[in-house]
Amino acid sequence: MREITRYESERRIKGVLILSGLLGVMSLFFVALFPSIANSGADLDAYMESLPPAMRVAFGASGAFSITSIEGFLAVELYQFFWLLMLGIYVAYQAGGLIAGDVERDRMDTLLAAPISRRSVVVGKFLALVPGIVALNFIVGAVVFGTVVAIGESIPIADLAMAHLLSIPYLLACGGIGILLSVLVDDADVAKRGGLGAIFGLFLLDSIGKAADMGWLGNISPTHYYDPTAILVSSEYDLTGAVVLLVGTALLVAASVWWFERTDIQ
Repeated sequence: MREITRYESERRIKGVLILSGLLGVMSLFFVALFPSIANSGADLDAYMESLPPAMRVAFGASGAFSITSIEGFLAVELYQFFWLLMLGIYVAYQAGGLIAGDVERDRMDTLLAAPISRRSVVVGKFLALVPGIVALNFIVGAVVFGTVVAIGESIPIADLAMAHLLSIPYLLACGGIGILLSVLVDDADVAKRGGLGAIFGLFLLDSIGKAADMGWLGNISPTHYYDPTAILVSSEYDLTGAVVLLVGTALLVAASVWWFERTDIQ
Protein backbone atom coordinates (compact mmCIF):
# COMPACT_ATOMS: atom_id res chain seq x y z
CA MET A 1 0.00 0.00 0.00
CA ARG A 2 2.78 2.44 0.90
CA GLU A 3 4.48 1.83 -2.43
CA ILE A 4 1.27 2.62 -4.31
CA THR A 5 0.68 5.76 -2.27
CA ARG A 6 4.25 6.96 -2.80
CA TYR A 7 4.19 6.22 -6.53
CA GLU A 8 0.82 7.92 -7.11
CA SER A 9 1.84 10.90 -4.96
CA GLU A 10 5.06 11.37 -6.92
CA ARG A 11 3.11 11.21 -10.19
CA ARG A 12 0.90 14.05 -9.00
CA ILE A 13 3.58 16.35 -7.58
CA LYS A 14 3.95 18.44 -10.72
CA GLY A 15 0.22 18.91 -11.12
CA VAL A 16 -0.20 19.82 -7.46
CA LEU A 17 2.59 22.40 -7.63
CA ILE A 18 1.14 23.95 -10.79
CA LEU A 19 -2.35 24.12 -9.27
CA SER A 20 -0.95 25.53 -6.02
CA GLY A 21 0.89 28.20 -7.98
CA LEU A 22 -2.19 29.14 -9.99
CA LEU A 23 -4.40 29.31 -6.92
CA GLY A 24 -1.71 31.25 -5.08
CA VAL A 25 -1.47 33.83 -7.88
CA MET A 26 -5.25 34.07 -8.10
CA SER A 27 -5.48 34.57 -4.33
CA LEU A 28 -2.77 37.23 -4.49
CA PHE A 29 -4.69 39.20 -7.12
CA PHE A 30 -7.98 38.85 -5.24
CA VAL A 31 -6.50 40.14 -1.99
CA ALA A 32 -4.51 42.87 -3.76
CA LEU A 33 -7.74 44.20 -5.30
CA PHE A 34 -9.46 44.48 -1.93
CA PRO A 35 -8.35 48.05 -1.03
CA SER A 36 -9.60 49.51 -4.31
CA ILE A 37 -12.89 47.62 -4.02
CA ALA A 38 -13.41 48.59 -0.38
CA ASN A 39 -12.71 52.27 -1.17
CA SER A 40 -14.69 52.40 -4.40
CA GLY A 41 -17.83 53.73 -2.70
CA ALA A 42 -19.99 50.99 -4.22
CA ASP A 43 -22.58 49.58 -1.83
CA LEU A 44 -21.57 45.96 -2.22
CA ASP A 45 -23.52 44.88 0.85
CA ALA A 46 -26.73 46.26 -0.64
CA TYR A 47 -25.97 44.47 -3.90
CA MET A 48 -25.51 41.15 -2.10
CA GLU A 49 -28.76 41.72 -0.19
CA SER A 50 -30.58 42.20 -3.50
CA LEU A 51 -29.65 38.73 -4.70
CA PRO A 52 -32.13 35.85 -4.37
CA PRO A 53 -31.79 33.94 -1.06
CA ALA A 54 -30.39 30.81 -2.72
CA MET A 55 -27.64 32.83 -4.41
CA ARG A 56 -26.75 34.59 -1.16
CA VAL A 57 -26.44 31.24 0.57
CA ALA A 58 -24.37 29.83 -2.29
CA PHE A 59 -21.94 32.73 -2.01
CA GLY A 60 -21.87 32.52 1.78
CA ALA A 61 -23.37 36.01 2.09
CA SER A 62 -26.48 35.16 4.09
CA GLY A 63 -25.10 36.17 7.49
CA ALA A 64 -24.86 39.55 9.20
CA PHE A 65 -21.44 40.70 8.02
CA SER A 66 -19.97 43.16 5.56
CA ILE A 67 -18.34 42.09 2.33
CA THR A 68 -16.19 45.23 2.57
CA SER A 69 -14.32 43.71 5.53
CA ILE A 70 -11.27 41.62 4.60
CA GLU A 71 -12.77 38.55 6.28
CA GLY A 72 -16.11 38.92 4.49
CA PHE A 73 -14.40 39.66 1.19
CA LEU A 74 -12.19 36.56 1.38
CA ALA A 75 -15.09 34.37 2.48
CA VAL A 76 -17.41 35.42 -0.34
CA GLU A 77 -14.99 36.04 -3.19
CA LEU A 78 -12.40 33.32 -2.60
CA TYR A 79 -13.26 30.58 -0.15
CA GLN A 80 -16.98 30.07 -0.58
CA PHE A 81 -16.81 29.67 -4.36
CA PHE A 82 -13.30 28.71 -5.42
CA TRP A 83 -12.23 26.73 -2.38
CA LEU A 84 -15.54 25.14 -1.42
CA LEU A 85 -17.00 24.47 -4.84
CA MET A 86 -14.28 24.54 -7.49
CA LEU A 87 -11.57 22.80 -5.47
CA GLY A 88 -14.08 20.23 -4.22
CA ILE A 89 -15.03 19.52 -7.83
CA TYR A 90 -11.35 19.26 -8.80
CA VAL A 91 -10.57 16.69 -6.09
CA ALA A 92 -13.64 14.59 -6.93
CA TYR A 93 -12.75 14.79 -10.62
CA GLN A 94 -9.19 13.62 -9.98
CA ALA A 95 -10.33 10.82 -7.67
CA GLY A 96 -12.74 9.62 -10.33
CA GLY A 97 -9.80 8.49 -12.46
CA LEU A 98 -7.82 6.73 -9.74
CA ILE A 99 -9.18 3.23 -10.36
CA ALA A 100 -11.21 3.58 -13.55
CA GLY A 101 -8.24 5.10 -15.37
CA ASP A 102 -6.05 2.03 -14.79
CA VAL A 103 -8.91 -0.35 -15.63
CA GLU A 104 -9.67 1.50 -18.86
CA ARG A 105 -6.02 1.45 -19.94
CA ASP A 106 -5.58 -2.23 -19.03
CA ARG A 107 -2.99 -1.41 -16.37
CA MET A 108 -4.99 -2.77 -13.46
CA ASP A 109 -4.43 -6.41 -14.47
CA THR A 110 -0.67 -5.84 -14.41
CA LEU A 111 -0.85 -4.16 -11.01
CA LEU A 112 -2.98 -6.92 -9.50
CA ALA A 113 -0.62 -9.57 -10.88
CA ALA A 114 1.79 -8.46 -8.16
CA PRO A 115 1.34 -9.79 -4.60
CA ILE A 116 -0.96 -6.96 -3.58
CA SER A 117 -4.59 -6.95 -2.50
CA ARG A 118 -7.36 -4.97 -4.12
CA ARG A 119 -7.95 -3.31 -0.77
CA SER A 120 -4.38 -1.99 -0.80
CA VAL A 121 -4.82 -0.66 -4.32
CA VAL A 122 -7.95 1.35 -3.48
CA VAL A 123 -6.72 2.65 -0.13
CA GLY A 124 -3.21 3.36 -1.44
CA LYS A 125 -4.49 5.35 -4.40
CA PHE A 126 -6.91 7.30 -2.22
CA LEU A 127 -4.21 8.18 0.30
CA ALA A 128 -2.13 9.56 -2.57
CA LEU A 129 -4.58 12.47 -2.64
CA VAL A 130 -3.65 13.55 0.89
CA PRO A 131 -0.19 15.12 0.24
CA GLY A 132 -1.57 17.24 -2.57
CA ILE A 133 -4.52 18.44 -0.51
CA VAL A 134 -2.24 19.36 2.40
CA ALA A 135 0.24 21.13 0.09
CA LEU A 136 -2.52 23.16 -1.56
CA ASN A 137 -3.81 24.33 1.80
CA PHE A 138 -0.38 25.25 3.12
CA ILE A 139 0.81 27.12 0.03
CA VAL A 140 -2.39 29.06 -0.66
CA GLY A 141 -2.96 29.81 3.02
CA ALA A 142 0.55 31.26 3.29
CA VAL A 143 0.04 33.37 0.16
CA VAL A 144 -3.29 34.73 1.40
CA PHE A 145 -1.91 35.66 4.82
CA GLY A 146 1.21 37.24 3.35
CA THR A 147 -0.78 39.30 0.86
CA VAL A 148 -3.26 40.46 3.52
CA VAL A 149 -0.36 41.72 5.63
CA ALA A 150 1.29 43.32 2.58
CA ILE A 151 -1.78 45.47 1.80
CA GLY A 152 -1.93 46.72 5.38
CA GLU A 153 -4.90 44.65 6.50
CA SER A 154 -5.09 42.08 9.28
CA ILE A 155 -6.87 38.78 9.71
CA PRO A 156 -6.73 36.41 12.68
CA ILE A 157 -4.16 33.82 11.69
CA ALA A 158 -5.96 31.19 13.76
CA ASP A 159 -9.16 31.68 11.73
CA LEU A 160 -7.31 31.50 8.42
CA ALA A 161 -5.40 28.41 9.54
CA MET A 162 -8.62 26.70 10.66
CA ALA A 163 -10.34 27.58 7.38
CA HIS A 164 -7.63 25.60 5.61
CA LEU A 165 -7.26 22.87 8.20
CA LEU A 166 -10.98 22.11 8.28
CA SER A 167 -11.10 22.08 4.49
CA ILE A 168 -8.94 18.94 4.50
CA PRO A 169 -11.74 16.63 5.77
CA TYR A 170 -14.11 18.32 3.32
CA LEU A 171 -11.81 17.74 0.35
CA LEU A 172 -11.15 14.16 1.44
CA ALA A 173 -14.91 13.56 1.45
CA CYS A 174 -15.07 14.92 -2.11
CA GLY A 175 -12.27 12.52 -2.99
CA GLY A 176 -14.23 9.69 -1.36
CA ILE A 177 -17.18 10.40 -3.64
CA GLY A 178 -14.86 10.40 -6.63
CA ILE A 179 -13.15 7.11 -5.82
CA LEU A 180 -16.48 5.37 -5.21
CA LEU A 181 -17.55 6.39 -8.71
CA SER A 182 -14.15 5.23 -9.96
CA VAL A 183 -14.82 1.64 -8.87
CA LEU A 184 -18.44 1.67 -9.98
CA VAL A 185 -17.68 2.39 -13.64
CA ASP A 186 -14.85 1.33 -15.94
CA ASP A 187 -14.83 4.53 -18.01
CA ALA A 188 -12.54 7.11 -16.40
CA ASP A 189 -14.19 10.06 -18.17
CA VAL A 190 -17.62 8.98 -16.93
CA ALA A 191 -16.32 8.60 -13.38
CA LYS A 192 -14.61 11.99 -13.47
CA ARG A 193 -17.64 13.78 -14.87
CA GLY A 194 -19.80 11.95 -12.37
CA GLY A 195 -17.64 13.28 -9.52
CA LEU A 196 -17.86 16.79 -10.94
CA GLY A 197 -21.63 16.58 -11.25
CA ALA A 198 -22.06 15.00 -7.82
CA ILE A 199 -20.21 17.77 -5.96
CA PHE A 200 -21.96 20.52 -7.90
CA GLY A 201 -25.37 18.89 -7.38
CA LEU A 202 -24.78 18.42 -3.65
CA PHE A 203 -23.60 22.03 -3.37
CA LEU A 204 -26.83 23.23 -5.00
CA LEU A 205 -28.92 20.92 -2.83
CA ASP A 206 -27.34 22.31 0.32
CA SER A 207 -27.71 25.93 -0.84
CA ILE A 208 -31.35 25.55 -1.88
CA GLY A 209 -32.20 23.67 1.30
CA LYS A 210 -30.76 26.43 3.50
CA ALA A 211 -32.44 29.18 1.49
CA ALA A 212 -35.81 27.41 1.75
CA ASP A 213 -35.43 26.76 5.50
CA MET A 214 -35.12 23.06 4.79
CA GLY A 215 -31.51 22.60 5.85
CA TRP A 216 -32.06 18.87 6.33
CA LEU A 217 -31.98 18.54 2.53
CA GLY A 218 -28.26 19.26 2.55
CA ASN A 219 -27.34 16.79 5.28
CA ILE A 220 -25.91 14.41 2.69
CA SER A 221 -23.74 17.13 1.14
CA PRO A 222 -20.12 17.62 2.26
CA THR A 223 -20.65 21.38 1.96
CA HIS A 224 -23.12 21.18 4.85
CA TYR A 225 -20.29 20.37 7.25
CA TYR A 226 -17.67 22.92 6.15
CA ASP A 227 -18.48 26.63 6.24
CA PRO A 228 -15.45 28.85 5.52
CA THR A 229 -17.55 31.99 5.97
CA ALA A 230 -18.47 31.08 9.56
CA ILE A 231 -14.81 30.38 10.29
CA LEU A 232 -13.40 33.58 8.82
CA VAL A 233 -16.16 35.99 9.84
CA SER A 234 -17.38 34.59 13.16
CA SER A 235 -14.48 32.36 14.30
CA GLU A 236 -16.88 29.40 14.45
CA TYR A 237 -15.06 26.09 14.07
CA ASP A 238 -17.34 23.16 13.26
CA LEU A 239 -15.22 20.35 14.68
CA THR A 240 -18.22 18.02 14.78
CA GLY A 241 -18.71 18.61 11.08
CA ALA A 242 -15.07 17.70 10.46
CA VAL A 243 -15.58 14.40 12.31
CA VAL A 244 -18.71 13.69 10.25
CA LEU A 245 -16.75 14.32 7.06
CA LEU A 246 -13.90 12.02 8.13
CA VAL A 247 -16.34 9.25 9.09
CA GLY A 248 -18.19 9.73 5.80
CA THR A 249 -14.90 9.55 3.91
CA ALA A 250 -13.98 6.30 5.66
CA LEU A 251 -17.37 4.83 4.76
CA LEU A 252 -17.02 5.88 1.12
CA VAL A 253 -13.54 4.33 0.86
CA ALA A 254 -14.74 1.17 2.64
CA ALA A 255 -17.65 0.90 0.19
CA SER A 256 -15.21 1.37 -2.69
CA VAL A 257 -13.00 -1.43 -1.35
CA TRP A 258 -16.01 -3.72 -0.86
CA TRP A 259 -17.24 -3.17 -4.40
CA PHE A 260 -13.82 -3.41 -6.04
CA GLU A 261 -13.06 -6.71 -4.31
CA ARG A 262 -16.23 -8.20 -5.78
CA THR A 263 -16.01 -6.82 -9.30
CA ASP A 264 -14.58 -8.62 -12.30
CA ILE A 265 -12.15 -6.45 -14.24
CA GLN A 266 -12.91 -6.48 -17.94
